[in-house]
Amino acid sequence: MLDPRRVLTFREVARHRSFSRAGEALSMTQSAVSQQVAALERQIGTRLLARGRGELRVTPAGERLLAHADVVSERLRLADRQMAELTEEGRRALRVGAFPSALATIVPSAVARLLREDPDVRVAAEEGRQEDLAARVRFGHLHLCVCFQDASAPRREHHGLRRHDLAEEPMVIALPPHHRLARRRVVDISALAEDTWTAPSPDGLVARACRAAGFEPRIAFLTSDPLAIRALVAAGLAVTLTSRLLAGQLHGVHIAAAHGEPARRSLYALLPDAGVRPIDQAMVHGLQLAASRAAALV
Repeated sequence: MLDPRRVLTFREVARHRSFSRAGEALSMTQSAVSQQVAALERQIGTRLLARGRGELRVTPAGERLLAHADVVSERLRLADRQMAELTEEGRRALRVGAFPSALATIVPSAVARLLREDPDVRVAAEEGRQEDLAARVRFGHLHLCVCFQDASAPRREHHGLRRHDLAEEPMVIALPPHHRLARRRVVDISALAEDTWTAPSPDGLVARACRAAGFEPRIAFLTSDPLAIRALVAAGLAVTLTSRLLAGQLHGVHIAAAHGEPARRSLYALLPDAGVRPIDQAMVHGLQLAASRAAALV
């Protein structure tokens, strides 16, 4: 079996392309680093690093091992944080990440439920980009996070994490209260081709739904902040597609169903694939209840 210490030493050399800089990062002498890598190469029976012209190059065999070394490093960092939380105080802490509309809807409901059952839990929540949140769960900075994806896209899995599905919800249309179509309960998205739009990104679910309806949306306002979305639409500055869960929070705007088969998004939670605690599982259960309860109201 490969010695994990040698593998991680090789990883630092590959990252820094230098024995001396790897030694500084590991608090080891350059000679000790070189010996560790040489021993690893002898054990494997092939070169991992090519030395020439004053710089190091990772060989194809080294690139393959480096991918495994990154996984080992990630898992050890997660284990380190989880072990540090074995104190009573650590066991009572719960750190959750979520995208904005989840933080405005199902996360507060799930946290409130958890605190009713266990008032001593210390919950902290933060907003972030989904890729960043997933990485923070993978490295143990967060205990779990809430993400979403276009329901029509292939199921998204995340390396080193376990996915727990929460709900699937349709997207609905948000219109200004005095919009020409504001009296309709169902609106064809294509009827909004000439309107100004707001969306979280220029190429996300909203833009794709518009393109599927046959037009390129004129997105003038880029934001994922629910308050900003509500203000922009209520002021008559833009129209948008929004999640059914969030629609109930957008006071002062007209909500209409999208004609035909509306775009849908899947909500899910991510937890580490090892070291999950009962409190983490309880939070996921609360999120599932909150999502299903909200879906039943629409």
